[in-house]
Amino acid sequence: MPAVDAASTAQQTDSRQGTISVFLADDNLIVRAGVQALLGIEPDFEVVGTAADYTELVAGAGELAPQVVVTDIRMPPSFQREGIDAAHEIRKRHPGTGVVVLSQFDDPEYAISLLEEGAAGYAYLLKDRVAEGDQLARAVRTVASGGSVLDPSIVEAMVHPVTDAGGLTTAEEELLRLVAEGRPIKSIAAALRTTPAATADQVEKLFLHLAQDASTGSQGSLRRLRMLHEAIVDREEQGETLSRLLPGGVADMLRDQGQAPGETTQLVVTVVMSDIRGYSTIAERADPSALARQLNIHRREMNRAILQSKGTVMQFVGDAVMAVFGAPVPLEDHAQHALEAALAMHDAQERVNEDWRAQGMAEFGLGIGVTSGPVAAALLGSEERLEYTIVGDTVNLAQRLQQFAEPGETVLLDGTFRSLHHPPPAVQLEPTVVKGREAPVVAWRVAAGTRLERRESA
Repeated sequence: MPAVDAASTAQQTDSRQGTISVFLADDNLIVRAGVQALLGIEPDFEVVGTAADYTELVAGAGELAPQVVVTDIRMPPSFQREGIDAAHEIRKRHPGTGVVVLSQFDDPEYAISLLEEGAAGYAYLLKDRVAEGDQLARAVRTVASGGSVLDPSIVEAMVHPVTDAGGLTTAEEELLRLVAEGRPIKSIAAALRTTPAATADQVEKLFLHLAQDASTGSQGSLRRLRMLHEAIVDREEQGETLSRLLPGGVADMLRDQGQAPGETTQLVVTVVMSDIRGYSTIAERADPSALARQLNIHRREMNRAILQSKGTVMQFVGDAVMAVFGAPVPLEDHAQHALEAALAMHDAQERVNEDWRAQGMAEFGLGIGVTSGPVAAALLGSEERLEYTIVGDTVNLAQRLQQFAEPGETVLLDGTFRSLHHPPPAVQLEPTVVKGREAPVVAWRVAAGTRLERRESA
């Protein structure tokens, strides 16, 4: 087994909140020590291991599961592009790992080959500039959160031959530079204050312009830029399944309104929280691959039921689903819509359970909590990765109430129930003190199998 110089175990790293674990690879001992010293200056970094060749790098990263790998581009055994090949192999095994490649080569072809499977989570820096300012530290933090970084000289090498021959306007040159930096279409759209659809169209027109006007000398750079753009688009297409958890255009609408990351908005909404009863026991007995397929079907059906009732899926965490009604788009009768979604979620799961019963698979029984009240809504993150989230007692209380629901049941906060225009048959529960609350909570339980007539919605 390859030797791995491990500074600590992955378990020890995980226990240190807020620390980014880094695995370092370089065949030159002096360079390796120097980079390790640079990383050691940062209080939120921990170098958990080092390697001197491709084999040690892949084995060590697999064993220690670091958040970020920092690697030389050429190492034993052949001194070609071991760092890039190792980066791709590590990402196949651990997709969330960020990778920073350090190279002495400013040839854009190396950067393009690194990003050929998508730009997110990758950085390409030149060694002779790593010690300048905090370039390395910023790159590590950026890839750890899913962003991408290209050394400015690589961007210049791709852009200049094209702009020199292409007769571009100032706006086109800015767009070209953003593309060459490896930014996703949505990030470029945010920077230019426009929509992703309009940005994609602008990029295609830009490439058409370059293709028509480029001289022989700029064809190589044009090809590189197209490859980079295709890698970015491919990466975004791979992530579209996750983007469907939000109603179309939510992120764009928030940006158009001028809301900056970190700014909060006070809203009154209804929150729905569901949980699979006995999931731990199911997981203990089930084949992991089969269970993953069941969870995928479950989430798909829950997502459909929520969106059909004009809700927003906020989170899928393990077997739990959290949705909000009335944010980010205001919604009249948000409590009524939330109740309809909750009952539709039960109906959808029961239909799925019928198929699973026929196949001899474990069934999922949902307990759902529904609460209405004030929340703080915020857009958190950066241009490359934004998350719309809500926080407040209303959210916490929904989680507490779902614990009172047996499979198939829905428990509503008293205020939520009384605000319904079309309340279902329900039983009022005894006032109960829940965790985090001093005053008893009054709630209503809607029995399993309850149906609502679908309302005509505008």
